[in-house]
Amino acid sequence: MVYLNFNDLNKKAQKRLIKISREEVTRKYGKSIQSYAREHQSDFKKIIEEEALKNLYSYTYIFNI
Repeated sequence: MVYLNFNDLNKKAQKRLIKISREEVTRKYGKSIQSYAREHQSDFKKIIEEEALKNLYSYTYIFNI
């Protein structure tokens, strides 16, 4: 779960969420994404970024109002 303050939806908070998601994706799927990128001559960082954005939808958000 990700706890957010309702007033804390600015760019800084969005960057923080993306960073957390990127680290989680890299930790969980980094090796398999790296081998996929190498196999298909793709950009590893771009794939991680795309997967991090998809991963944000799997979070449960709780807003404190």
